[in-house]
Amino acid sequence: MESNHLIQTVLIYALPVLFAITLHEAAHGYVANYFGDSTARMLGRVTLNPMNHIDVVGTIVMPLVLYFATSGAMLFGYAKPVPVRFGNLRNPKKDMVWVALAGPAINLFQAILWALVLFALTGMNVQERFFLAMAQGGVMVNVVMFAFNLFPIPPLDGGRILVGLLPWRAAISFSRIEPYGFFIVMFMVMIGALNTVWMQPLMTLTYGLIDWVLSPLDTMIQSTI
Repeated sequence: MESNHLIQTVLIYALPVLFAITLHEAAHGYVANYFGDSTARMLGRVTLNPMNHIDVVGTIVMPLVLYFATSGAMLFGYAKPVPVRFGNLRNPKKDMVWVALAGPAINLFQAILWALVLFALTGMNVQERFFLAMAQGGVMVNVVMFAFNLFPIPPLDGGRILVGLLPWRAAISFSRIEPYGFFIVMFMVMIGALNTVWMQPLMTLTYGLIDWVLSPLDTMIQSTI
């Protein structure tokens, strides 16, 4: 029974996760290339092929181990980061913000698209649980990625955005925590602080934003009933 539940969960989330990861990383590479750094493009990372972005440990092994170890209560993973040589950007400090923002922005866009799919399925009175669960999972996965990656600690996207926005002296000082950033984030995840202080508040706001974006469509449909 447990194995059947795991297979069903994997099938529901496989497509949303692949799209979320692939487009997130490709967006970083595309924007970096646009602003002058072709490193990611030359290494084949500006692509929609998920195999070029998947990290075996971070994308597959770690989430599965955490799923079994916590009975599904905790999931965490990562893809291979897109290589960006910020010194190659035309305006490194300013352009860094756009490169970093591209990943979370594409996740927010995908969350809205999956919400539209769910809206359409519900509107057409589709009862198939698998497709409804996949659409709901698509919204959740992308909202989680959007919120998590905006956490303002480098090397997460939010940290790079903050470095790009701070004055030079403050930016240099703050960027020095990057070698320890991953461990800081993991510690906050393990003690639950990241979820309480950052993830839940930002995810609530993001769900509210998605509802606001879709509200005109809902109003239009209700007026035709």
